[in-house]
Amino acid sequence: MYAIVEIQGQQFKAEEGKKLFVHHMKDVEAGKTVEFDKVLLVDADGAVKVGAPTVAGAKVVVEVVNPMVKGDKVIVFKMKRRKDSRKRNGHREQFTQVEVKQVIA
Repeated sequence: MYAIVEIQGQQFKAEEGKKLFVHHMKDVEAGKTVEFDKVLLVDADGAVKVGAPTVAGAKVVVEVVNPMVKGDKVIVFKMKRRKDSRKRNGHREQFTQVEVKQVIA
């Protein structure tokens, strides 16, 4: 059984026991459970329910494993040839690691 759930503007495939890296969620602590009710699709052993826009009564329960994980460093380099123009910038995205405990459909 799996579900497609929207978490902070991104869609994830949630299966029980799967760990996900979602955008950083504020005000969460390690070990706490969070419920997401924006479930777009549920597949229960071949029986597919598609929501319009969401599936009624379905939700995904996750447990926060690590509230803040830094992603890989991303380098942004812009250059205009023959103009002596170069800009180098970079950042590291912040994520929250969660583990899917239960998919309720």
